[in-house]
Amino acid sequence: MKTTETPTAPDAVPAPRVSKEGGRPPRPKEKSEGQVLNVFSHGILIVWAILVVMPLLWAVMTSFKDDASIFNSPWSLPTSLNFDNWSRAWSQANMANYFLNTILVVGGSLIGTLVLGSMAAYVLARFEFPGNRFLYYLFVGGMSFPVMLALVPLFYVVNNMGLLNTIHGLILVYIAYSLPFTVFFLTSFFRSLPSSVAEAAFVDGATHTRTFFQIMLPMARPGLISVGIFNFLGQWNQYMLPTVLNSEPENRVLTQGLVQLSVSQGYKGDWSGLFAGLVMAMLPVLAAYIVFQRQVVSGLTAGALK
Repeated sequence: MKTTETPTAPDAVPAPRVSKEGGRPPRPKEKSEGQVLNVFSHGILIVWAILVVMPLLWAVMTSFKDDASIFNSPWSLPTSLNFDNWSRAWSQANMANYFLNTILVVGGSLIGTLVLGSMAAYVLARFEFPGNRFLYYLFVGGMSFPVMLALVPLFYVVNNMGLLNTIHGLILVYIAYSLPFTVFFLTSFFRSLPSSVAEAAFVDGATHTRTFFQIMLPMARPGLISVGIFNFLGQWNQYMLPTVLNSEPENRVLTQGLVQLSVSQGYKGDWSGLFAGLVMAMLPVLAAYIVFQRQVVSGLTAGALK
């Protein structure tokens, strides 16, 4: 009886190791390219952070120096903290009055912009009616209209309404200036919100007004905070509009006050007081962004998540 011998198989080539996720492990070349790209991107971010942070730190450091130290050793640390620069800028340079006017103007315009912008954006996002897209693109077109082209007609319109050189007139102009971007931003945000919640409220007998203010508006809180921060930054640092529409010394805002502080002394400029006033104007903006940093990021990414 013949016995058949099974041929021995050649040495099997080991199969490539597969990761637990079922994918193929990265090749050494791909891994090295990813590391190089990661180092390059981190290097650009570090350089960008230095370019942004260094002027801020230098301004804060200079606000505690005297005028002689500012010119003799501009990059050295202050030998002593001169807090009288801050008190002099706050009292003698009328920064307190400018600060109060800015809070009134920006606070009033920010509230009006968010209320009117959210109502308009909700209607454009949740209701279909003739002219819906036309109104939406009209707001979008307002974002591309240069403010400099509207300064002369805006001056005459505000003057004819009797609102020139007034706080409430400047508030209305700020609201009109900020509405296009606010409506554009919040319209996309309201579209991303689930409609089932509003439908359930309508079934329970809620009106459109109650549904908006008690249900939809709280759900849009991340978007409101994000667009509010952007509007706050733009309105707080606005210089062109108040210069044209608000020439009364007692109604000036911070940006006008800083320019006035820099030119009031002529060649005997109070540089230490000027830097102290500059830091005073920066602190509210930095504080607002630090406090609402997470809300800004969540508001910007919420529209992409379902």
